[in-house]
Amino acid sequence: MSEPTDADKGPGHVKYEDWREHLETGTLLGVQCQSCGAVSATPKRACSGCGSREMAAIELPERGTVYSETTINVPPEDFDGTYQVGVVGLGETRLLARLRGAVDIGETVMFTGTIVEGDGPGPVFESAE
Repeated sequence: MSEPTDADKGPGHVKYEDWREHLETGTLLGVQCQSCGAVSATPKRACSGCGSREMAAIELPERGTVYSETTINVPPEDFDGTYQVGVVGLGETRLLARLRGAVDIGETVMFTGTIVEGDGPGPVFESAE
């Protein structure tokens, strides 16, 4: 099977590098399917709902709700100490993110920046309450 061409990726194709650059400059970038309207918080070549390749970049809200959370007590080698991660609901989609401060499920959080550890940057959210 051959690699997809730019034409196969659709006009609004967002690559990981694009997503990462926006994240590092303080913008939560997602994609929205132009066929069914499904939203994803991370780049996708095709819609997970309908399979369409017509995806367009959208800015995601910076305010969301903690859907689930956990504390990592035994961190990977390159990470420093324990930390909290969670899935944050951002409108029609959810995003795995680092949580700062003791944040609980159902709490409103705000995107406050990025953290660079391991393989790359990750979004950071803190309590907005």
